[in-house]
Amino acid sequence: MGIMNTIFVQEKIKYTGKELSPHWIYKKFNRMGDSICAFLGEVEVKLTEMVDIEDVIDNSPIYSKEMLNFIVEIFEIPLTQAVYMQRLLITTIKEELESRGFFIRRNGDDLFFGDGKLTVSIATKSITSTLIHTGINIKSEGAPIKVSALEDMGISDIENFAKTIMEKFNNEIEDIKLATTKVRGVF
Repeated sequence: MGIMNTIFVQEKIKYTGKELSPHWIYKKFNRMGDSICAFLGEVEVKLTEMVDIEDVIDNSPIYSKEMLNFIVEIFEIPLTQAVYMQRLLITTIKEELESRGFFIRRNGDDLFFGDGKLTVSIATKSITSTLIHTGINIKSEGAPIKVSALEDMGISDIENFAKTIMEKFNNEIEDIKLATTKVRGVF
């Protein structure tokens, strides 16, 4: 049992970018506090909802017919630490895919399989918390750029895959917090 709420949502939810907002998980699923939530659905983030200013400047809206989405909300940490957490989530996904025999390349907060981009990810700060969205392509058709997808790898146990990632991510955070309690301060 980790220290974050973990929620896998059975219903499909279209991710538009508006879901990356403070207390979205609490308001939608009645789970208060630090949380990670996974759901499947179409992703269509228009430029007006984009958090990544670089993507706005590059005129690069996001679209996927179906993604596995993770939203993480963490309270009481600065944005820099949220970006570390984002990279930890990306690395957790990479390690899980590699444990299934796939070679995955990471560049910052992006994962690639073959010559296609597998993920999108962003970390941001709200007035009350920090937020992370990471999406993994389930299907590659209809994307505006060259992408790869879980279906290209033959991964169809999406719910189990998502729950494993959330559990490993949650355990890693718990282990990090415990690691800070076992050391003696130096002077």
